[in-house]
Amino acid sequence: MYKLIMLIGFLLCYVNILSAQKHTSINVSGVCDQCQHRIETAAKGNGVNMAHWDVATKTLQLEYDPSQTNLNTIEERILKVGHDVDSRKASAKAYNALPECCHYRVNEQQLKEFTVSSRVKTTQISSLATARTEIVTSKELLKAACCNLSESFETNPSVDVSYNDAITGSKQIQLLGLSGNYTQLTVENLPGPRGLATPLGLNSIAGPWVESIQLTKGIGSVANGYESIAGQINVELKKPESSEQLYANVYVNDFGKTDVNVNLAQKINSKWSVGLLLHDDFLTNKKVDFTRDGFRDVPTGNLFSAVNRWKYDNGKGFMTIFGVKVLKDEKKGGQIDYKSGSSLYGLGINTDRYEAFAKIGYTFPAKPYKSVGLQLAGISHTQNSFFGLTKYDGDQKSVYANLIYQSIIGSTTHKFRTGFSFLNDDYNESYNALKYKRTEVVPGAFFEYTFAPVEKFSVVAGLRGDNNSLFGFFLTPRIHVRYEPIPGTTVRVSAGRGQRTANILAENMSVMASARTLQILGATDGKAYGLNPEVAWNKGMSIDQKLTLFGRDAMVSVDYFRNDFNNQVVVDVENPTAVKFYNLNGKSYSNSMQAEITAEPLPKLDVRVAYRYFDVKTTYSGTLKQRPLTAKHRVFANLAYGVKTWKFDYTVNYNGPKRIPMTAVSPEAYSQRYVTMNAQVSKTFAKKLDIYVGAENLTNFYQKDPVINAGQPFSAGFDASMVWGPVIGRMFYGGLRYKI
Repeated sequence: MYKLIMLIGFLLCYVNILSAQKHTSINVSGVCDQCQHRIETAAKGNGVNMAHWDVATKTLQLEYDPSQTNLNTIEERILKVGHDVDSRKASAKAYNALPECCHYRVNEQQLKEFTVSSRVKTTQISSLATARTEIVTSKELLKAACCNLSESFETNPSVDVSYNDAITGSKQIQLLGLSGNYTQLTVENLPGPRGLATPLGLNSIAGPWVESIQLTKGIGSVANGYESIAGQINVELKKPESSEQLYANVYVNDFGKTDVNVNLAQKINSKWSVGLLLHDDFLTNKKVDFTRDGFRDVPTGNLFSAVNRWKYDNGKGFMTIFGVKVLKDEKKGGQIDYKSGSSLYGLGINTDRYEAFAKIGYTFPAKPYKSVGLQLAGISHTQNSFFGLTKYDGDQKSVYANLIYQSIIGSTTHKFRTGFSFLNDDYNESYNALKYKRTEVVPGAFFEYTFAPVEKFSVVAGLRGDNNSLFGFFLTPRIHVRYEPIPGTTVRVSAGRGQRTANILAENMSVMASARTLQILGATDGKAYGLNPEVAWNKGMSIDQKLTLFGRDAMVSVDYFRNDFNNQVVVDVENPTAVKFYNLNGKSYSNSMQAEITAEPLPKLDVRVAYRYFDVKTTYSGTLKQRPLTAKHRVFANLAYGVKTWKFDYTVNYNGPKRIPMTAVSPEAYSQRYVTMNAQVSKTFAKKLDIYVGAENLTNFYQKDPVINAGQPFSAGFDASMVWGPVIGRMFYGGLRYKI
């Protein structure tokens, strides 16, 4: 921590001596990556050091020298290439010269309404994108503390966030009623935490690093791989060329947990930029024990992570971004008075993770629809852990490459992208005396075709083929269809296949916090743990209806998705003395339905209300049962109000009963329903400093017995994995954000 403070002090001094430049932002209309390239190229003239347009917020960030140019000159260049700027409209000739896929004006009346009354929403859904992708902006993340990515979904009704167990403090997400293992997590379209990093996952990405999150339910694009089954979450980090020169965030809660985040970015010249993202959090308080069962509800420890990125853009179509990531996480938990060498129950998890990555791309200047890109990543992940007398160690080495070429066939009505991918995973794990080692080598190729004859209709169909060194060759077909029968109504359907290899130990570390014996049934040599890959087919449909309520924009959305597993690695905890892993023999499916409305009943008061229903069942030892610890019903509401320099946010969640398997002290049962509430108030000073205070779980509801047989942690009935609700009660926090 001392080193981090010294580093922050040095960097603050460094930023203060940076040469002054004019920074501003303007709203520029556009819809896609081609628009981004055209807008940024037009803006980058004499005296402009940086121009970055965000497709989600439609905001162009500018840095320029006032002695060499002015804002009006920059805007004129953008208007000439066909893009509206704030209230200024590009000429009809310039607009009509844009490719059809870049047309952003629906009709004149809608354009006028948007110009006069619309505000940029903190969460957006593009009506023109074929796949339904929900874009969560950085402003949405400011509604909560968002210390890490797992907390970034606290104000989102589509994603459930819950504790893995009662002693590790880690959280998991659920999408479409399935665990986060079935959701593909990427960081700027490169592989995110996966494999052995799954339990660390969302906790490894600091919230203040995030520029936006793209959430897609159901199957994703074949260009991103074959692993997405329930959906895909892509995280966009703050960019070196466009983010604040300095962004600092300090957070502390009443348990003593402290988070320090520092983001630094510098435009070196017109071509080079560099960014540094730093995060450090720590907790030394060993006495957090709401249930008074003698176990720490939150482990002590320290997590440090950093990302250093460099970007080169020659302004003529060639761009590359490369960098490294480092993470070191140390956790200690268990019984409150546990010390190394004592006879009490202890927990220790030490993780070291290193990543190197690069993205290289070229867009043909004369043909902006034509480009080629190469994505590269290398990962080393090591974890050493113990849970009482149970010891688990894991090591993963991964190499990833993805080559993508995209162009058109005749016109922009017919677009395609194709390419090759390569993935190499080396795993080496030990669970007590058991050793598991495997290598998966997966070369693959894909082709994706987009047909968009008119603005209101589009189809994206893709097919990829991969050859897994353990499981052989397989095909992954996927299709997305979008249709707008009338202005303001968007209907989408999707269907496709997903496949993944289950990492049964890393993905189920919660059961290690118990006395259960581990059993792998029906294992076959030459496979991952002797089990088959997980294969599922996902089908879904969504309807988004724009309308006017209270004289302002509103939207009603309804979606339905179904997953059917051809094979699944079943995690069977129906017997309180064992956890069994085996290939599915019977049915396993999930049905997910969600209805949501967003409206602005009063000026600057945003209201979001949603209801979600899950029907998730799996065959356990020949009997089809509801998936444990998954609520069928959830109701969500979020209210956000902003006036001048004040912001107020309030979120309430209702969670229905969840099935609890038989334990050592009780038969199969259902949990009680419960309600949680979160709130936050923030105040901005001089547009640079934000001070915020908030509270989580205002109802102070927490599970009263999350650790079963807590008084006998080395007995056969001990179990800290049957968690169905919050494990900590009401918590208050405060912090500040400062930016330049």
